[in-house]
Amino acid sequence: MSETFKYAITRTPAETFDRGITTASLGKPSYGRVIEQHRAYVAALKSIGLEVIELDPQPAYPDGHFVEDTAVVTPAVAVITRPGAKSRQGEQESIAETLTPYRPIEHIQAPGTLDGGDVLMVGNHFFIGISERTNPAGGQQLGTILEKYHHTWATIPVGAGLHLKSSVNLVADNTLLVTRNFADHPVFRDYENIVVDPAEAYAANTLRVNDHLVVPRGFPDTLEQLSRLGQKIIELDVSEMQKMDGGLTCLSIRF
Repeated sequence: MSETFKYAITRTPAETFDRGITTASLGKPSYGRVIEQHRAYVAALKSIGLEVIELDPQPAYPDGHFVEDTAVVTPAVAVITRPGAKSRQGEQESIAETLTPYRPIEHIQAPGTLDGGDVLMVGNHFFIGISERTNPAGGQQLGTILEKYHHTWATIPVGAGLHLKSSVNLVADNTLLVTRNFADHPVFRDYENIVVDPAEAYAANTLRVNDHLVVPRGFPDTLEQLSRLGQKIIELDVSEMQKMDGGLTCLSIRF
C-alpha cells in the first residue's frame, strides 16, 4: 500500500525559468503559459485534498520550481539532496528549512550527488536511479540513511532519460508505468508493468497522488491504458515544463 499524502511543497517558477537546463528541442517556453500551467498543477493538488506549501520564486535558480530534486521525503525522514547539476546546488537550502517542522532532517554530502527525480518510493522500498545527476556515492549515502529509518532500497542504472522517474512511476499499489527501456527489467520483476508506447514516452512521468493519477495531456494511448486501473484521472497541460526537461513529478514534494 502506498503512502497517503497530506502535504505538497511547490515553488512558483521565476521569470528566469527559461535559462534553466534543458536537452529538449521543443522551442522557447512562455513564462505566461508556465505560470498558468503551474497554477493549474497547484489547483489539482488542492482538489485532491493536499495542503500545498507554496514557496516564492528563486530567480537565481532557474530550475528551482522543479522542487522534487531537492529532497526525498519518507514517512520517517526528509533527506535533503545535493543536486547533480552545479547550477542547482543551493536550491535545497530553503527546502530543508521548510521540511524541518515535519520530519527529522538528513543530508547528502559531497562527493555524493543525488536528485530526488531519481528516487522512486514504492511502499517501504526505494529504487534509486544512478544517472548523470545521481552518482553512486549519493545513491549509497541515501541507501544508508534509508536503512537507518528501516526502509529498504536498491539501485538501478538509468541508461535513458534524465531521471529514473522520467521512465518509471508507480500508478497502482503493484503496478508501474514504464518506458520500453525498463520493461521487464529484473529489478521490477515483482510488479505489473504498463509499457508506454515509445511515441508517448514523456507520459511515463505520471504522478500518483492518493486515489488520483495526474497525467500529462496529449497522450491518448497512455491515458486509455491508465483508465483501466479505475482511479480518478486529472489531465494537465505541462508543455512548457516539457520544454525544460521537467514533468509532473518534478513540480512538487509530496509527503
